[in-house]
Amino acid sequence: MAGVAIYAGSFDPVTNGHIDVMRGAVLVADKVVIAIGIHPGKTPLFTAQERAVMLHEECAPIAAAAGVAFEVTTFDDLVVSAARRLGASLLIRGVRDGTDLDYEMQMAGMNDAMAPDIQTVFLPASSRTRHITATLVRQIARMGGDVSQFVPGRVAQRLRERIAAG
Repeated sequence: MAGVAIYAGSFDPVTNGHIDVMRGAVLVADKVVIAIGIHPGKTPLFTAQERAVMLHEECAPIAAAAGVAFEVTTFDDLVVSAARRLGASLLIRGVRDGTDLDYEMQMAGMNDAMAPDIQTVFLPASSRTRHITATLVRQIARMGGDVSQFVPGRVAQRLRERIAAG
């Protein structure tokens, strides 16, 4: 294994796709840090704290079963800066399709230029999660659709409650 990996994203909400990537991340690192990006220009459905709770509930058991250390944190700067603070040498990125790959390759190139000591690792989405995006999950939930096949059960419940609360 190769030390500390950081898996960064907005995770709003946590989806089965995120869980799928986590299952791969624990295979390539001794420690996985999920880093929730905080962007002042965005208004997430769930607070960073709520997302951290959901990530702990869903991902800590995966890490424990693999014997991998795990934590959740937030960051509001460059992912490579967060990686350095956390002692991470790997950036984990999930890739669903060619569009993702094109974008992620550009990001990997920029990150490599800024931090050549931090390696990007692409993990392909499984066929059962390839179509899932948090954006579509939020849209479906807001329109009253059933998202239970796209997110863990506890997340689906929180989505229903959040949408109902307005």
